Amino acid sequence: MRRCAWPLLRLPARAGLVLRHGGAAAVRLRPAAAVASFSSSVGGDGSSRAPDTSLFVPVPLKPVGDAAEEDVGAELTRPLDKGEVLKNLNKFYKRKEIQRLGAENGLDARLFHQAFISFRKYIMESSSVSADLHIILNDICCHVDDLFPFFLRHAKQIFPMLDCMDDLRKISDLRLPPNWYPDARAIQRKIIFHAGPTNSGKTYHAIQRFLSAKSGIYCGPLKLLAHEIFQKSNDANVPCDLVTGEERVYANEDARQASHIACTIEMCSTNTPYEVAVIDEIQMIRDPARGWAWTRALLGLCAEEIHVCGEPAAIDLVTELMYTTGEEVQVQNYKRLTPLTVLDYALESLDNLRPGDCIVCFSKNDIYSISRQIEARGLECAVIYGSLPPGTKLEQAKKFNDPNDPCKILVATDAIGMGLNLCIRRIIFNSIVKPTINEKGEKEIDSITTSQALQIAGRAGRYGSSFKEGEVTTMHRDDLMQLKEILSDSVRPVKAAGLHPTPEQIEMFAYHLPDATLSNLIDIFVSLSQVDGLYFVCNIDDFKFLADMIQHIPLNLRSRYVFCTAPLNRKEPFVCTMLLKFARQFSRNEPLTFDWLCRHTKWPLAAPKNIKELVHLEAVHDVFDLYLWLSYRFMDMFPDAVLVRDIQKKLDDIIQVGVCNITKLIRASQSAAAPGTTEVVSEDFPISRTRRDSRAVSDSHGEKAPGALSIAVEVSGERRTRNLKAYRSATRQEDLKSHGRGSLANRLLREGLLTQEMLRQLESEWQDQHRNGRYGYGSKRDDQNSSKETGRKKK
Repeated sequence: MRRCAWPLLRLPARAGLVLRHGGAAAVRLRPAAAVASFSSSVGGDGSSRAPDTSLFVPVPLKPVGDAAEEDVGAELTRPLDKGEVLKNLNKFYKRKEIQRLGAENGLDARLFHQAFISFRKYIMESSSVSADLHIILNDICCHVDDLFPFFLRHAKQIFPMLDCMDDLRKISDLRLPPNWYPDARAIQRKIIFHAGPTNSGKTYHAIQRFLSAKSGIYCGPLKLLAHEIFQKSNDANVPCDLVTGEERVYANEDARQASHIACTIEMCSTNTPYEVAVIDEIQMIRDPARGWAWTRALLGLCAEEIHVCGEPAAIDLVTELMYTTGEEVQVQNYKRLTPLTVLDYALESLDNLRPGDCIVCFSKNDIYSISRQIEARGLECAVIYGSLPPGTKLEQAKKFNDPNDPCKILVATDAIGMGLNLCIRRIIFNSIVKPTINEKGEKEIDSITTSQALQIAGRAGRYGSSFKEGEVTTMHRDDLMQLKEILSDSVRPVKAAGLHPTPEQIEMFAYHLPDATLSNLIDIFVSLSQVDGLYFVCNIDDFKFLADMIQHIPLNLRSRYVFCTAPLNRKEPFVCTMLLKFARQFSRNEPLTFDWLCRHTKWPLAAPKNIKELVHLEAVHDVFDLYLWLSYRFMDMFPDAVLVRDIQKKLDDIIQVGVCNITKLIRASQSAAAPGTTEVVSEDFPISRTRRDSRAVSDSHGEKAPGALSIAVEVSGERRTRNLKAYRSATRQEDLKSHGRGSLANRLLREGLLTQEMLRQLESEWQDQHRNGRYGYGSKRDDQNSSKETGRKKK
């Protein structure tokens, strides 16, 4: 359970004042840059920023109907002349003095206008109003300003946050996160930063200290990593428990907690004391969605020694964060244990594959396509991508690593970047463009970062494997130079650490704003939050998506919050639908039994016959994960975790069979669609930048078809197959001339992956390449012939 995020002691915003040894103040001089960044975030004079009032949703206030009692105001004066009242109300609205008074009371132009519209509607549609307001309205001809107290009272009724803005600002003040963890501040911790690239032995040295300690905790970003440390520890006769969001495995048969724990970082306890703690992949503290978990572990773990492992780019930030806690950082630098070479030539054709090669794609559809082409050449390949269950990933990795297995090629996404030990000779980037989500939650498509490229490329030539040297290249010649530039760049330093609202903070917000939805509470919290320059508030779009999805279901706030933090991919409709069913059943106080789950997932399930069925099985596996995750938070409502784990293991085996036969599934999908096409599976980012060598391409029967390639083109919702030569001559000129009218461009624009400015830039770059003789398809002669043909048609 998370510790309450309300600061236990609020110190003056003074440079160098920190808490040490249980609250004793110690003065340290912080660097001027840190003080400047702190001041800039809250205003140079220490004032807080103005809230985003567009997030303030007015509470509906119904006009008074037929009065049950007599209208006292009418008896004391006379009935209201609504026509005259309307004129005076409009006069009141236009008064500059009234607008100034509203601003002084927290009503900016937006809120003032909304409050007035509501106030006017209330008066005009009510059959009676309070006696004092009735008297003012009848005697207002010379004193419209006298309406202001009644107007302000109404505004605070529909915008209750106006009355408690100071309290809300205090609750959302995130400027002193170290003070959230008094147990950690009560001890003087030793911080050791193990800095180095992939395959440098940095984590190995930290784990050795973990194993030699009397007690310890390992915090990793993935279940696979936690499971690996769990196994290594127990194999070394150091009893170690495994703790993830969905699973608890005890080393002791009597379920007694062991002295060592391997966990996913979100699950670490900030209350339990340890001798040694290991925080892996510390650079993920900048992750827009999960960075808060690394911040919480770094600031809150109660361990005598904190061993931090990760990229050197995070050293400065970790050092600066430890300044605020009064703790010093000892840095140990490591170099790569085996050489890594960037080749001077691209692969260009799948005919040039060698044993130990790994092709890295950033699209699941590219994985399907490439694995199909590899199989057509008589080669076996293993397949690993993010949505596969951990057990299936491990089996595919084992198959690829086994020297006696005929499978010598791996096709994978960047999921191989961490969590799997793989014997890779050469990394081949199928593309160097990857769709991502930025800090604002917006989709972007851009070249991979230096950090990402190094993380993936570093998997080649792992120390202790059969390959003593690693090699890196690209599939396409045009990408190779850019990849070299990316790898030669220095990694951008990590600038800030993530934070996230806690349940306690949201509960305090809800106390002040009882009529606001959870999504609206989160929006207002982020709008009012104050952080210094060392921190940022993590992206909350997934949280808000789930909050809006289950808003109509009656749940208490704490339960609603837990459901909204459930780890699921919101792009999976089946998983989202099941979460909705879970929440609805939960709200009825009806336990979600094993039989109920089997009925709604149609278990037992058969082996997949095509790609679509394989994707559905992966979604069902995610649903079982979701059930297990909720079972550890609501044990009485999700009582059958043991049974669900058993069928999840069976489902994992079924998915493994499907992945081993993935090329057969692809062929089945092709025959179910149209000849020469592949069924396209919906992805988070349905963008694929894959170019194929037209000189050696396999047709639908697995035979080489030199000089021709069948391409599936989406035209008005229909899938048509065209010969490559005809396609390039007909579309090359028109693609960019249409400037956004094509189906692909429109889709990219709608999804926020492309802007009109980017389209114009692409057109300009394409024209420059055309003038310089660089062509996207085929040879220069083909393009010249195409241009001549176009010229004849014009004549």
